[in-house]
Amino acid sequence: MRIAIDISQIVYDTGVSYYTKNLVTNLLKVDRENSYILFAGSLRRQSEIREFANTLSGNFELKVFPLPPVALNILWNKLHILPIEKLVCQIDIFHSSDWAEAPSSAFKVTTVHDLAPILYPNLFPRDVIRNIVETHKLRLSWIKKESKRIIVPSESTKNDLIKLGFLENIIRVIPEAVSSNFKKATEQQIELLKRKYKISGDYVLSVGINPRKNTQRIIEAFEKSRSGKDLKIVLVGLPKYMVIEENRNIRILGHVENEELSILYSGAKVLIYPSLYEGFGLPILEAFACECPVVTSNISSLAEVAGDAAILVDPYDVNSIADGIEKALRAPKSLIEKGLERVKQFSWNETAKKTVEVYKEAKSNLR
Repeated sequence: MRIAIDISQIVYDTGVSYYTKNLVTNLLKVDRENSYILFAGSLRRQSEIREFANTLSGNFELKVFPLPPVALNILWNKLHILPIEKLVCQIDIFHSSDWAEAPSSAFKVTTVHDLAPILYPNLFPRDVIRNIVETHKLRLSWIKKESKRIIVPSESTKNDLIKLGFLENIIRVIPEAVSSNFKKATEQQIELLKRKYKISGDYVLSVGINPRKNTQRIIEAFEKSRSGKDLKIVLVGLPKYMVIEENRNIRILGHVENEELSILYSGAKVLIYPSLYEGFGLPILEAFACECPVVTSNISSLAEVAGDAAILVDPYDVNSIADGIEKALRAPKSLIEKGLERVKQFSWNETAKKTVEVYKEAKSNLR
């Protein structure tokens, strides 16, 4: 079969970018029967897409077009014109992206990563949420009408889709995984990175800075839990939709590359990740791989991903989060051991194999 996959989103350094890169890389390793067309629309970042393609090996061809995301949103989500075949040739399967849903006569497979803008619009500022919600609603409406299979990373996201009226029998749960780059760093690597970012002493870590990540409650819980301790909190990410000020106990690092993030996990006493909603919650597994104890939410997909290897807390209760931090600080060894066992249950190789199985479901429909 000839399979087209939209890889436009790989340039944005998001969770969806991470998923797409790892999925495509491993699909080409495990699938020697089918041929792949990797296509992308971008106006200014075509070179990055080509650089990624140069790292791949397998049966594929690359097609890049000077079409920015805004144009694709109009063409595909709003007008729903320009079938993907017009850009790439005749195909058997079309695996669509996270942003725009192109029309196609092929068997359509779509990955839905999460439904945050639809389910929790209050976690986004009013001046941006209208456009985000409109885009996602339009895309979801085409998915509901046209997609033959929908891949989701968790049972939680599957249930969210069913509540929105999607057919259960076309949804396939395929978890994501951790890159092999995430592993325990050496003490020397940790100390060098702490020196670079001016982090002194012990610290706990939080990844992502926005209302959905629950940043304000995280900081309040940290202040409660650090009583009598020489402890700092390190926040990774750029403040989005909120204002956070640094002080002697709070460090904001901004964006960091995965290599440095792995080291930050390795040096942290605890990852505090009581997000209010996630489609999967990859930082939990990243922390497990780096031998970092985790405190996360008892809701959404987070408890599903963590299993019994993390301290689960009520993300809406500052005291619950603070108690969770204290528990993790008191018993790190047990959590580290459980985390290392838990992360073994997820692999990109298996994710790719299960995705190929979804593609095989198309074969019977094509006969």
